Amino acid sequence: MTAPATAPAATDSTNLPFLYRHYPREELLGALRRMHLIRRFEEAAEESYMRGLIHGTMHLSIGQEASAVGICLPLTREDQITSTHRGHGHCIAKGADVSRMFAEFFGKTTGYCGGRGGSMHIADVSTGNLGANGIVGGGIPIAVGAALTAKRLRTGKVAVSFFGDGANNEGAFHEALNMASVWKLPVVFVCENNGYGMSTSTERSTAVPNIADRAAAYAMPGVIVDGNDLSAVAQASHEAVERARRGEGPSLIECKTYRHRGHSKSDRNRYRTKDEIDDWMANRDPIARYEAQLSEFGIAGAAEIEAVRLAVRAEIDAGIEFAKASPAPATADLADYVYTEQQ
Repeated sequence: MTAPATAPAATDSTNLPFLYRHYPREELLGALRRMHLIRRFEEAAEESYMRGLIHGTMHLSIGQEASAVGICLPLTREDQITSTHRGHGHCIAKGADVSRMFAEFFGKTTGYCGGRGGSMHIADVSTGNLGANGIVGGGIPIAVGAALTAKRLRTGKVAVSFFGDGANNEGAFHEALNMASVWKLPVVFVCENNGYGMSTSTERSTAVPNIADRAAAYAMPGVIVDGNDLSAVAQASHEAVERARRGEGPSLIECKTYRHRGHSKSDRNRYRTKDEIDDWMANRDPIARYEAQLSEFGIAGAAEIEAVRLAVRAEIDAGIEFAKASPAPATADLADYVYTEQQ
C-alpha cells in the first residue's frame, strides 16, 4: 500500500485493523465515497421534503452509514439483500444510482419502481437489492427464501437481511432464523440496533441485553459489533458471508449504532435527550471516525478526503436535477403494474 503525497506515512500493515489489511486503497476510498453518498443523499432528500418536492414521510439512516457499507463490502453484485423502511443506505451501499433513487422519491417514471415505490419500497434487482419493506421484519423471511433458492440451485449466492431492533420481537424473525438454521441456508441476518423501535428503547422492549444473544437458540453464531466502526462491521460481515458460502449456515450480526434523526419526519424526538443525541453525533459519528483512520493509517490525506466530499455533492446535485427533469407518470398508465385476482 503506497501512501499519497498528501497523507502521512503508512503504518506497518501487520498492525492494521481488518479492513485495512484485506482491502486495497481504491476500495477503501470507494467505501468512504459510499458513506458520504448515503449521508448527502439523505440530507438532500430531507431538504427536498422540506421544500415540498417530496410527499409522504421518510425514515433517515443518517449516523448508520458504516453499518450499510461495512455489511455490503464482502458482497458481490450477484449476492442479494432485503432492506427495511430505513433502507436508503442499504440501496446505495449495494450499488444503486442516486439519480434513479431521487426520481423514485419524486414520483417520476425514471425511478427504480417507476415512481410507484417511493422512499420505503425501492428495489434494484440488477444489483441484488430485492427491495425495502414497510412491514417491520417483512424482509427477513424473503431473504430466507432467496437463500433457499440459492442453495437449491447451487448459485453460490448469499442473502443478507437488514432489519432494525424492533423486528427482533416479531414472530417472523424467530421463524425465519429457525428455518435458516435447520436447513443451513446461506443467509446473514443483520440487526441494525439503533436503540429505539420508533420511540421505545430496546431496554424496555427486549428481554435479552443483546439481540445477538438470541442466535444461540437457533444454533448459529451471534456477533455484536460497533456499528459505527466500518472495519469492525466489515470483518463481521466477511466472516459471516464466508461461513454461508462454505455451506455452514446462517449468522446473526448485531450492529450497535444510532440514528441522528427521529424515527420519521413526524417524530419530534421527545423520548431522547439532546445530550444523548449530541454525544453520538460529536463523538461516535461513523464518517468522522473512518476519515480519521484513513489519515492515521496513511491511506488518504485531507485533500483527498475533501475531493471525495466535493465529488459526492456534485453527484447528488446532478441526481436531483435528473429527477426534476424526468417525466411524471401519465394518468393513462395508472393501472399498470397493479395486479388483482379476477372473480
